[in-house]
Amino acid sequence: MIIIINPNSTASMTDAMVQTARDACPGVAITGWTSHDGPPAIQGPADGIACVPPLLKLVAQASHQGARVIIIGCFDDTGLDAARAMATCPVIGIGQAAYHLAALAGARFSVVTTLDVSIPVLHENIQAYGLARSLGRVRASGVPVLALDTDADTANARIIAEIKRAVAEDNVQTVVLGCAGMTHIPAAAGPRIGVRLIDGVRAAVQIGAIL
Repeated sequence: MIIIINPNSTASMTDAMVQTARDACPGVAITGWTSHDGPPAIQGPADGIACVPPLLKLVAQASHQGARVIIIGCFDDTGLDAARAMATCPVIGIGQAAYHLAALAGARFSVVTTLDVSIPVLHENIQAYGLARSLGRVRASGVPVLALDTDADTANARIIAEIKRAVAEDNVQTVVLGCAGMTHIPAAAGPRIGVRLIDGVRAAVQIGAIL
């Protein structure tokens, strides 16, 4: 079984990730766990630090219960190294999965994320994964994480507008969607968006399904 662990406490985001994962890999056993002791959203380093202890408890539990693959459902790849050190199965971060898929798909990619506070973390991760030379730009859409659920129409419009700016300005072939709550954006953007969109949840579960 693939277990997706959402490090924040917003269960609706967990449900959306699970549905996306099941649609991407029909026939694969996938379940989702919500870290109810985590912050409601992870926006920047403070939230990232706060979510790690309860996240790692769930990682240990999932590993003990025989998970075949664990997916950390936060685009910051929060707690990923510590989770890998303690789990007895592969642990995949949705950010790392999306970046590597984007680097395979084209020469350059940009990232569209939520708020400015998230940009430094994503930059550090991309550099640590050895993909900085493939990066066009990390862009903030100005959309808070929870607005993706509570004010979807406005959030979608702002994210899609930022994707279009990336296409016009960054000389990229791919745009990575920089939040676990953006799983619906490819459908909202439609086929005329003019660039390949990569969602980290889909990327992670597709990798996990072959491990």
